[in-house]
Amino acid sequence: MEGVHVEADASAFRDCFSLAWKNPYVLRLAFSAGIGGLLFGYDTGVISGALLYIRDDFKSVDRKTVLQESIVSMAVAGAIIGAAIGGWLNDRFGRRTAILIADFLFFIGAVVMASAPNPALLIVGRVFVGLGVGMASMTAPLYISEASPAKIRGALVSTNGFLITGGQFLSYLINLAFTKAPGTWRWMLGVAGIPALLQFILMLLLPESPRWLFRKGREEEAKIILRRIYSADEVEAEIQALKESVETEIREIGSSNKISIIELFKTKTVRRGLIAGVGLQVFQQFVGINTVMYYSPTIVQLAGIASNQTALLLSLVTAGLNTLGSIVSVYFIDRTGRKKLLIISLCGVIISLGLLSAVFHETTSHSPLVSPIETSHFTNYTCPDYSSARNSAAWDCMKCLKSSSPDCGFCASKADKLLPGACLISNDTTKDTCHVEHRLWYTRGCPSKYGWLALTGLALYIIFFSPGMGTVPWIVNSEIYPLRYRGVCGGIAATANWISNLIVAQSFLSLTQAIGTSWTFLIFGLISVVALIFVLIYVPETKGLPIEEVEKMLELRALHLKFWEKRPKTLEKSQAL
Repeated sequence: MEGVHVEADASAFRDCFSLAWKNPYVLRLAFSAGIGGLLFGYDTGVISGALLYIRDDFKSVDRKTVLQESIVSMAVAGAIIGAAIGGWLNDRFGRRTAILIADFLFFIGAVVMASAPNPALLIVGRVFVGLGVGMASMTAPLYISEASPAKIRGALVSTNGFLITGGQFLSYLINLAFTKAPGTWRWMLGVAGIPALLQFILMLLLPESPRWLFRKGREEEAKIILRRIYSADEVEAEIQALKESVETEIREIGSSNKISIIELFKTKTVRRGLIAGVGLQVFQQFVGINTVMYYSPTIVQLAGIASNQTALLLSLVTAGLNTLGSIVSVYFIDRTGRKKLLIISLCGVIISLGLLSAVFHETTSHSPLVSPIETSHFTNYTCPDYSSARNSAAWDCMKCLKSSSPDCGFCASKADKLLPGACLISNDTTKDTCHVEHRLWYTRGCPSKYGWLALTGLALYIIFFSPGMGTVPWIVNSEIYPLRYRGVCGGIAATANWISNLIVAQSFLSLTQAIGTSWTFLIFGLISVVALIFVLIYVPETKGLPIEEVEKMLELRALHLKFWEKRPKTLEKSQAL
């Protein structure tokens, strides 16, 4: 509750389900708004599989890495605009209205993508989807946070994270379901309109955030909603605390409507909150998560898996682990605390990225050689660069795949994929000829005995990332700002997240081509070390604390650096008074 200290003990998770049983209305609010997270997750996951088949349909996309990155990242560019506008929409028209607009834009985008006759229109559809996802990504956790009792706020906001990862898992299932259907990728992208339509209908039946209503002077409406959320013995104290909070803000600021950027950075608590909130959102992306989610089938192929369907199936395991991690987060977020989860998460991410870097180094430096005998077996298909090379005896699979005039592929040995194979021109005819002889055809990665280690590294990365860095940044951003600034600051943080997402999505494939997959993952690992230092210094522990106490913590810069030590109860009580 606002202004009343609530201790979040080990029973918070049980309390969440106990409350849901006694008052299912709260859970209905959380899951209906959380469908915004499902949209976010579905779009992140679905494009990774759809891209494999879009490349097959549009040869211009297959030939140009930049076009592939644009199809992925234009949704992110739209999300940047959506998140920026979303902050203003949230404060001006309310959380519920912002979600309804996001659903409408997402639905339009899904229809445009499914019917796109060329890459240009496909990109237009991606921009519309991005606008919707950007708005929903910052509004859903905000709505849930403001409609949740403080004691279980973390667990309920974590449902948004669970639905993000659930959306990613669902997208991989949908991708697998449509691999044999006519129009494969069109179905994959078009199905996204269904959850958007469902949330639109559900949100029409739900009320506005009670805290937003209070700020806008619509107190009677807010009281009706709060009485449905809180028990009879808690609701009056909550109403009084919220009323005092809003009156204090208006008295201190002198206005309840206009907020300037200068004012944000002049206010110490807001400035420090923004450093922590924006920093977490930026690092969430720069530790590399969406390279795994957008490009996981491609990464699996880089590890030496040739088949599109096999790559999608293995990526489904990754998405499943991500969903499992978010369930773990719901359980531990109000037991362990936000900061401790972040630190454990980042330590695991650093180890996993180190393993991935080492595995891909071994994969690329020990790829099978190109055999002149195997290559000559395929008359008229030999790679021109290989034929004209002076040192062709030194060519291996990786050297073959880097040929670009024209592109070349590697047809593995029939006896054993690790033995020397053939370097051939990369086109559908060559691929079919290779498959007719029951050989594996590689264009993005080479056969390797270390492929399983790469998959292990990916799995470990997701297991550690999901419960901490996957969900905690959104939770912290939903509770760290004063009520007056929450919409604007949440919009700024979400915009920072999507800008970082765009940079990573637009550069990953180009980076792997320029410096190699191994060095790319090593860079992500070094960024993760910086993120760990940032969390230790700048991120406060907000577990079970009312908004006012979080503000006091930021005002006094009591950032609880010794995260492993429990805060003394006497200090908590004195701060809460």
